[in-house]
Amino acid sequence: MKLSPDETIFWEYGFFTINLTLVTTWGIMLLLIISAVIITRQLRTDVQISGWQSFLEILVTGINKQIEEVGLKQPAHYIGFIGTLFLFIATANLLIILPWYEPPTGSLSTTAALSICVLFAVPFFGIQKNGFVAYLKTYVEPAAFMLPFNIIGKVSRTLALTIRLFGNIMSGGLIIAILLTIAPLLFPVIMTGLGLLTGMVQAYIFSILATVYIAAAVRESERREMPITQPK
Repeated sequence: MKLSPDETIFWEYGFFTINLTLVTTWGIMLLLIISAVIITRQLRTDVQISGWQSFLEILVTGINKQIEEVGLKQPAHYIGFIGTLFLFIATANLLIILPWYEPPTGSLSTTAALSICVLFAVPFFGIQKNGFVAYLKTYVEPAAFMLPFNIIGKVSRTLALTIRLFGNIMSGGLIIAILLTIAPLLFPVIMTGLGLLTGMVQAYIFSILATVYIAAAVRESERREMPITQPK
């Protein structure tokens, strides 16, 4: 019984390895790119639009609304990153309905890579919004000795993102594999349905936490730059 798609190796030469995680990851990326090209090449602005365009508009509107509710005032500026995170994780998890498919989110390397993207995106958006100096000042609040603790906090929450997504997806796949050996007809269908629900929930949680971290970085540096007004 495999605990991770990393264990299925197709080609290996020295330090270079092509395993099932890489194959499914690139397959999902290709699927998303092709889908985006097909759906967006016939966008219309009149009343009569396709069902795919309607779905896309609902999806984009929903993501923008979630970003705005977290506290980011210009959701269109962040949807490229946050929307891509959500779509990739959701697609990777929803494809478990395919036979013999193993989601790349069940690999620690994939979840770590996604979390590292969030780790770098947080200071990127914070610096882009308010400047390099203003963002760096947030690391020495409320005093300079807090610098190492703030850095540890940023790294530890990245680790938490990695383990949370990996643990939930891996455990779900493991349970389905066990039930397949016990009752191959009934329980796997039920667990697959629960797996689809869990996969969507995990995609939402991961992307919303990334949004919260970015919003915190943007708002904190904004707060430092706001002038303090004295009461009259």
